[in-house]
Amino acid sequence: MLSHLHIQDFAIAPELDLEFTPGFTVITGETGAGKSILVDALGLLLGDRSDANWVRPGAERAQLSAEFDLEQNETARRWLAETELGDKPHCLLRRSIAANGRSRAWINGTPVTVQQLGELGALLVELHGQNEHLALTRTAQQLQLLDTCGDYPEALREVARAHERWRALETEFRQLQSSSALPEAELDLLRYQVEELEQHALAPEQVEELEAEHQRLSRSGELVECLDFGLAALDGEEQSLVDDLHRVLGRLRAFESLDPNIAESCRMLEEAAINAQEAGASLRHAQDAIDLSPERLEAVRRQLGHLGDLSRKHHVPLEQLPERLAKLEQRLQRAGNFEEHREALEQSLGAALADYRQAASELSARRRRHAETLSDRVTALMAELGMEGGVFQLLITHAEERSPSARGDDQVDLLVSANPGLPPGPLAKIASGGELSRISLAIKVATAGNERRTQIFDEVDAGVGGETANTVGALLQRLATRGQALCVTHLAQVAVRADQQLSVHKRTTSGAVSVDTRLLNEQQRVEEVARMLSGQASEQSLAHARELLAGGRG
Repeated sequence: MLSHLHIQDFAIAPELDLEFTPGFTVITGETGAGKSILVDALGLLLGDRSDANWVRPGAERAQLSAEFDLEQNETARRWLAETELGDKPHCLLRRSIAANGRSRAWINGTPVTVQQLGELGALLVELHGQNEHLALTRTAQQLQLLDTCGDYPEALREVARAHERWRALETEFRQLQSSSALPEAELDLLRYQVEELEQHALAPEQVEELEAEHQRLSRSGELVECLDFGLAALDGEEQSLVDDLHRVLGRLRAFESLDPNIAESCRMLEEAAINAQEAGASLRHAQDAIDLSPERLEAVRRQLGHLGDLSRKHHVPLEQLPERLAKLEQRLQRAGNFEEHREALEQSLGAALADYRQAASELSARRRRHAETLSDRVTALMAELGMEGGVFQLLITHAEERSPSARGDDQVDLLVSANPGLPPGPLAKIASGGELSRISLAIKVATAGNERRTQIFDEVDAGVGGETANTVGALLQRLATRGQALCVTHLAQVAVRADQQLSVHKRTTSGAVSVDTRLLNEQQRVEEVARMLSGQASEQSLAHARELLAGGRG
């Protein structure tokens, strides 16, 4: 329940600090006094879109905050715990709107998105505007109305699960059908391509080895000449680098003890001679390994040529031919098993559809029973609201020929007759604006559950008067006994039913208009109700106000 609301530099309100209690609270004031500013502020704290127009002229930003008691709202507490935004039996919502239109939001001091603010807000408050009843004319809203207050949540979940299973299989089956079985000619081509790739495709490392071998074979003549030259220079019979190194080393060794530099040179020449001998040995090994076979060179050329042809044919690099082979093999296997796969999937799809229809049928039966009970409740409340003899009907039509949906196979038609003797018809065509407001209120009272959310009504009693106004006040008072209800109203008959009354009024200071509120005490309530009755306080209106307030507490 809402326990505290703070507003600073919002619209024409410089600063408001309001405490709220459980039960029924009314917000009253003269027309144009700014009563709806409080509702607008709460709407922004609950996730409504913001803009710079909400910032009070001359201020840098508007600051809004609201504190809620969650002691009796398990759903909101669970949401906060799951999102790691709090584990206490209360929460604080904050929103800041800068003069440039940018806004920021917090839940229990943690920055959040406006979407998160809206998700939590929907669990804390039900906000009913003046035109909310228009939503009742939409079919989707009518189905949601029925299910929200129904006692069959598990049946709804089972239909949703069955629909998800059917939808996944139906998508898979549709994709299979679109691929279809391959024609025989295309199947033959696919087999040929697989065989060809199996024969010639090589792994990336094998391609590298083959290309390196081709380089060696194609330049074998140059390589032999180069190796011969290298071996002759390093270790030839007539004169070699190794012999020269040993001759120089032999002469220098006689003097290495005379100079450290000569000694170092001897060490280096000895290493050079050893390295030259090892280099010659490596060149001889390379010379022995040279393949001068023209036949092998031609074979390697043919193999690389086949690989190049396959690369161009399949539009992939040589190294990716094995991957291409794997994909074609998978496609060939899928084509071969197509009919078997199609039959198995078709059977699974049929079984999933049967499970869905069964779950949807059971849900429909629960809905019909609930619709009858709810229709009777709303009809009775309509009579209390001045529509004696009127009828409210929620008709459930179960249509198994419809495509499955997550909400089942039912269509809901909301029919109403606001006057005795007239047959029920579609809500939008039969009821007037004032009747729609009263029917909406009747529905709200009839569908109120055990979840202790705050109900806020913004002049939903517009167009109502006389005895009906007394009934509207009584219904709102009844609704508040289950938690908390706030109502912006201009009706004295509604105001006298409240446990708490806030008065909103405008004031002008130094040419600037601002709005202020105050919590009324007993005498102030008498004066405010008297003003609501006659526009000004007189002995007669004050006496009438005292009488209404005394009766309203009954």
